[in-house]
Amino acid sequence: MSNTGDPYLWLEEVTDDRALDWVRTRNAATTAELAGDEFDDIESRIREVLDTDARIPYARRRGEYLYNFWRDASHVRGLWRRTTMDEYRKDSPEWDVLLDLDVIAAAEGENWVWSGAQVLRPAQETALVTLSRGGADATVVREFDLTTRTFRDPADGGFRVPEAKTDIGYAGPDAVYIGTDFGEGSLTDSGYPRIAKRWQRGTPLSEAAVVYEGETGDISISAWHDRTPGFERDFVQRATDFYNAELYFLDGDALTLVETPTDATTSVNRQWLLVRTMTEWTVGEKTYPAGALLATDFDRFMAGEREITVLFEPDAHRSLHQFAWTENHLLVVTLVDVKTELRVLTPSSDAWSDQPLTGLPELTSIEIVGTDSEENGDEYFLSSSGYLTPATLLFGTVGGEVEALKQAPAFFDTDGLTVTQHFATSDDGTAIPYFVVSQENSTPGPTLMYGYGGFEISLTPSYSGATGLAWLERGGTYVVANIRGGGEYGPEWHTQVLRAGRHRVHEDFAAVARDLVARGITTAEQLGAQGGSNGGLLMGIMATKYPELFGALVCQVPLLDMRRYHLLLAGASWVAEYGDPDDPNEWEFIAKYSPYQNIVGPEERRYPPILITTSTRDDRVHPGHARKMAARLEEVGQDVRYFENIEGGHGGAADNAQLAFKSALAFQFLRQKLG
Repeated sequence: MSNTGDPYLWLEEVTDDRALDWVRTRNAATTAELAGDEFDDIESRIREVLDTDARIPYARRRGEYLYNFWRDASHVRGLWRRTTMDEYRKDSPEWDVLLDLDVIAAAEGENWVWSGAQVLRPAQETALVTLSRGGADATVVREFDLTTRTFRDPADGGFRVPEAKTDIGYAGPDAVYIGTDFGEGSLTDSGYPRIAKRWQRGTPLSEAAVVYEGETGDISISAWHDRTPGFERDFVQRATDFYNAELYFLDGDALTLVETPTDATTSVNRQWLLVRTMTEWTVGEKTYPAGALLATDFDRFMAGEREITVLFEPDAHRSLHQFAWTENHLLVVTLVDVKTELRVLTPSSDAWSDQPLTGLPELTSIEIVGTDSEENGDEYFLSSSGYLTPATLLFGTVGGEVEALKQAPAFFDTDGLTVTQHFATSDDGTAIPYFVVSQENSTPGPTLMYGYGGFEISLTPSYSGATGLAWLERGGTYVVANIRGGGEYGPEWHTQVLRAGRHRVHEDFAAVARDLVARGITTAEQLGAQGGSNGGLLMGIMATKYPELFGALVCQVPLLDMRRYHLLLAGASWVAEYGDPDDPNEWEFIAKYSPYQNIVGPEERRYPPILITTSTRDDRVHPGHARKMAARLEEVGQDVRYFENIEGGHGGAADNAQLAFKSALAFQFLRQKLG
């Protein structure tokens, strides 16, 4: 089924000279067409937003230190740094720079992109630092000495892992749990670790002890250590597909299955086992609904008891969005018609209490951005923002006042702008919410519509300086569609569009497009749409199935060839979302929407102008999707432009300059095509 006789298969050779020559030719043509004074102005202003020192330096609290990674105009690749809470409260904290990535990259002749760090506690003297070449998902791992500010030499017992899609974490001061490319047969079909091992400091990686081996058809295997004092435990997870995983308690060499549903989100904190259900779960005579949050005592549950407390139960308008532990409380963020509420749940010896967290800003979305239940009690950090409201970093302790700790600047003029919420009716009668950011009493005009629709990712209101200055401030209207496939109304908002139900995602987005025209917000000729990754697939479908609804489309780091997606890079891990193209029954419904297979010429159906962008270094969604789609559209005479960043990974950009350029291309293209 997958051997299609595709004439553009050669474009899947990522770094082949012929393919890259094809890329460079189209990059030059697209840049020449869109560049100019207006483009330069948009690009420079977006770059100012990305580089400004006035941004909030979001940090992760680890004991006495707050760690932050920072990029600006002077530090293109970035600084990893830390400070104390007393310093962090200041308008201009004094930061202790741990690692300057620009210096490391220059010394080693590598285009290193930061991928994160794990600090070993409680001493906080060493850390596992992950770096990627050009922004790829594959990383190298090096142990870093925070005292000497140098990478530890493996000859002196430092951990170091060559480039791979590695899963690693400290299992104690002198050991790590690791899953990586150990050689032939050690990866799953999706390219992730199939084997988890325990690696002791000072020994070769080849001698690491196997903890668990999965199957090649699994998605990934991982192991980790919970070092919470008094509750030290080890766990192994076997992800059998994107939405199902088995969790095991590891006691010495003994593995015991945690008997919760494989499609649930299961977590353990101190004595508590939490289960967030994806589908209904029947325990004894009690059935718990999809989207519920449940709690039980971990040790008693493992001993066979099934006394379960319902902490949250969804309804038609309310869903669970986020939760995080402090030392003594559970913070829970819920969505009510895509608007956030935050509550504090507190366990006691005989019950759980449930209280709202008061003192929060009104008419904004709230996200939990940090807690540290190990060493900082009941402190929490929240981020509050809205489409027209720059982010505020909030800090507090449960039971105390909420403090506005940091405030981001405004990057665009909001005078006269308003935010409204509407509901469109999809083909099956489902009400689909969407937000509109526009001038009050505006007449139909250029409108940019954004959507994603997959993997239970919710789109909540948030501030974007780039969108504001490049689109809203110049008179455009901005729309975010909360279509099915996301998690805005709980897991069923997502599960009903899996596999054969995928058409509902497309129908929802099209319904919002029609509703915008019916309400007089825009016209089809003035309506543009944008999406990336799974949202890029959505844009490809809009082009080939609903071209009459749009005046222009921006399709970024997309999936587009759904006949071969499962054979390319991490594609096999998404079969649970889209279906298996090698199964004739499933290919039957995938074939109806796969953009690459449904391209026709303008004499049959004219598509709106489309800009397709991707990254050569994207090792999650293969750049061949975008390349082949553009080549085929060119061949049949449709209106297409193409740009591929030679670096950048799945985010499409490796630094702020690349991100500003890529963003400016999209906005300039839309302005040219929509007026």
